[in-house]
Amino acid sequence: MNNSTVSLTATSPLAQWLSYLENSHFKAIDLGLDRIKSVAKALDLLTPAPFVITVGGTNGKGTTCRLLETVLLKAGYRVGVYSSPHLLRYNERVRIQDQELPDEAHTASFAFIEQHKRESLTYFEFSTLSALHLFKQAKLDVVILEVGLGGRLDATNIVDSDVAVITSIDIDHVDFLGADREQIGFEKAGIFRAHKPAIIGEPNIPQRLLEHAKSLGCQISCRDQDWHFRLQAEHWDWCGQKVRLKNLPCCQIPLANAATALATFEQLPFQISEEVIRQSLQEVELVGRFQTLKPDVLFPLAENLAKPWADFPQMIIDVGHNPHAALYLAEKLTALKAKITGKIVAVCGILKDKDAQGVLSPLLPVIDEWHCVTLEGYRGQSGQALFVTLQQIAQGQSHQLHANTASSLALGVKQALATTTAHDVILVFGSFHTVGEFLQLL
Repeated sequence: MNNSTVSLTATSPLAQWLSYLENSHFKAIDLGLDRIKSVAKALDLLTPAPFVITVGGTNGKGTTCRLLETVLLKAGYRVGVYSSPHLLRYNERVRIQDQELPDEAHTASFAFIEQHKRESLTYFEFSTLSALHLFKQAKLDVVILEVGLGGRLDATNIVDSDVAVITSIDIDHVDFLGADREQIGFEKAGIFRAHKPAIIGEPNIPQRLLEHAKSLGCQISCRDQDWHFRLQAEHWDWCGQKVRLKNLPCCQIPLANAATALATFEQLPFQISEEVIRQSLQEVELVGRFQTLKPDVLFPLAENLAKPWADFPQMIIDVGHNPHAALYLAEKLTALKAKITGKIVAVCGILKDKDAQGVLSPLLPVIDEWHCVTLEGYRGQSGQALFVTLQQIAQGQSHQLHANTASSLALGVKQALATTTAHDVILVFGSFHTVGEFLQLL
């Protein structure tokens, strides 16, 4: 046991516990289930609720979980959600009945886990055990687990879920999951369980993923085969094996993820009305997913920078940080560009272990002006390095580049606001870190 735990108790500040968690294991990411499973088994945490849904995928996990949660809550079920990473507060990671828990609940749970573990755990292993413990205490009907990284060796995979969902598959986290879609698909397929429903929202399914699901005898439900969706002007239709829903309201999350959630509901043993689904689609949203910030949120920023509100641009935040997410973002921006008279300005910060070229390439044609910002921390990338990558892409595309660098996100935002008016749009994007840091400015 690390000596730093001597002074940590159930009533110690959450910040102290999180600092301990960040430094308690010799590797920040150490995939494997042996350490965490032994603790979970000893504490009877492997069944946190009568019904468990596990959601994996390269992109779309958070929004899919959010719609699942919203619908189940509206249908009257008691629901817990474990998600990651957080934007501003650790407390965001665990929701029970759509509420974050107070610091005291987390520190008490950490103390309980610390008392019973026999070897060091990673930050994510520790937080996963704590979430399962909190869910078990809350006596829930359903728990929704969002996979942290991959699937097969992710800490959430100690739980045998009743339904497993894979939203999408693309190249990301190559150091841990492999550099091709087949290997990544196999890793993500590790959340499937024998003879249980496996929902696949990825239209281009890797063969190894499908073979693994079939070898387990899963009840496979695939996009464009077992269920379909189609956008119809201001509404959309969804058609499954048993249910057809027409003229559904468009929502604030990607339709592909909403459709994947609906495919999941078709496999659940719960009574959910069409009206509940329609209401949930109208209400569902998740911070940082192509989110347009409301005026009351932006007023303080305008005041701090002495920029007249009448001249303040629309501001959008997006946590997208890989090529797959960037393609979706480019589609959204292209549609937005047709509706505005001004320019689209990006404030962009990307971690150095991400595929910056793959992220920036599809966005270069739709963004008129760039402010490349430096992100702090050991994974942070300098604004100058990002600027150089942009230059290389622009030369390859014969694209005229309008870009600046900034030593911090705050400075980048200030620069962007100085060049924009009410006719323009500022997009803050590139990572959870970028969006989280921006939200702290508000």
